[in-house]
Amino acid sequence: MPMQNFLSALLLLWLVNFAPPLLAFLLDERWSTPLDRGHLFRDGKPLLGPHKTIRGVVGAVVTGCAVAPILGFPWLVGAAVAVLSMAGDLLSSFIKRRFDLPSGSAVPVLDQMFEGALPLFVLSFHVGTHPAVLLSLLVIFSVGAYAGSHFFKKILLQQPFEGYPRPVKTRIRFRELTSCQIRSAPWAHMFHFEDVVMYRMIMNTVFRWLGLLEPGRNNALNIQTRHLTLAFSHLPEAFDGYELLLITDLHLDGLDGLVERLQGLLANEPVDLCLLGGDYRMENYGPSDEAVRRLKRLVPHIRARDGVLAVLGNHDCPEMVTALKDDGVRFLVNEAHCLQRDLSRLCIVGVDDPHYFRADDLPEALSHVPSGAFVILLVHSPEIAHQAARYGVPLYLCGHTHAGQIQIPRIGPLFTHSRSSRSLVQGLWKYHGMIGYTSAGVGVSGTPVRFHTHGEIVRITLRKAFGPSNDTST
Repeated sequence: MPMQNFLSALLLLWLVNFAPPLLAFLLDERWSTPLDRGHLFRDGKPLLGPHKTIRGVVGAVVTGCAVAPILGFPWLVGAAVAVLSMAGDLLSSFIKRRFDLPSGSAVPVLDQMFEGALPLFVLSFHVGTHPAVLLSLLVIFSVGAYAGSHFFKKILLQQPFEGYPRPVKTRIRFRELTSCQIRSAPWAHMFHFEDVVMYRMIMNTVFRWLGLLEPGRNNALNIQTRHLTLAFSHLPEAFDGYELLLITDLHLDGLDGLVERLQGLLANEPVDLCLLGGDYRMENYGPSDEAVRRLKRLVPHIRARDGVLAVLGNHDCPEMVTALKDDGVRFLVNEAHCLQRDLSRLCIVGVDDPHYFRADDLPEALSHVPSGAFVILLVHSPEIAHQAARYGVPLYLCGHTHAGQIQIPRIGPLFTHSRSSRSLVQGLWKYHGMIGYTSAGVGVSGTPVRFHTHGEIVRITLRKAFGPSNDTST
């Protein structure tokens, strides 16, 4: 029983102190009002700092009350432990501010000492008052708390490399770690269990048994070129006839022969500007080196007078932004690139992945657009179409869905892997006055087959619609 009480007390302490960073991870900036509300102490320095929030303290107390009965303690003990531990944490922050240490900085021992020691006044009634027992509890708690703090502050809250294109947010960084930094197969499979089992094991096995794997691969290599003409009444005359090439969902390392097929197609498609819509890697975990190597082989075959612009997809790692910079690919990560002819501007607004990483920030991207410019929104998936329509975006270009990759005649896509309405997941569509196109993409994901769909590159000609007619498309 004493050992059980010891372990229960240790777990209670850890859970109480885990609650504030967990809430920060889950809620990001929501309800993150600083406990000191920005007030300064009489020395002119912050009282506690912005990292100590009302949300964190309340979350710790609620956690203590909730888990204490599960661990065999009265809920009042859980509440008291949480209050005392948070008081110790605030005392540590107060001391660090006096020494001009920035809010959120890590100081081993000081960070754990008070938040672990003060609750011992309550826990000693349950684990005993022997100094060795209490010291052991404090030391073990401190080691675990330091390890958790190090992971949170030094990994989830630090830029992973110079030139990192995104704002550092814990949820995004955690997803990047599991998708990009964990490369060993067992650990990667653990975080992407559903994809591994559903596609790599079940679907591939079924298609092989049915003798459909090879025909499906041949279908996947049958890439076509689609031509669209889109007319807009407010397109500047200087850009009448401007030609775009949309290439998305390449998944280049997932299908041998795909790069060579695309090289042949691109030789006959000179355009003004090429737009890459994300998902350059086949898997959504593990290394992206092979996908980058194949993309480097493909880019020189793109014939675009004004260059190549790109966005990241849900399969992509942020390291790709710098890896392809010298190859002439400019990634737009919640930003805009504007082209000027005479006094008119056409701006390509590139938004980060809204599907898995959920790193999109359309307002930030649009803030870089000068007044009066014609906007084309390039984003990996159709999942922010409603938001784009509210901002009055005239043209929305995306992919992600592969048009289902596998379709059933007269029913349509079997899966779309999108939170969007099915009316937005393939082909040309209109939403509240905004024209959009969701490309079937080039490559394949999960299982390397296509049935009743074709991969595509899309050549889009912009036209000025003169007169009072509405925006049109053909």
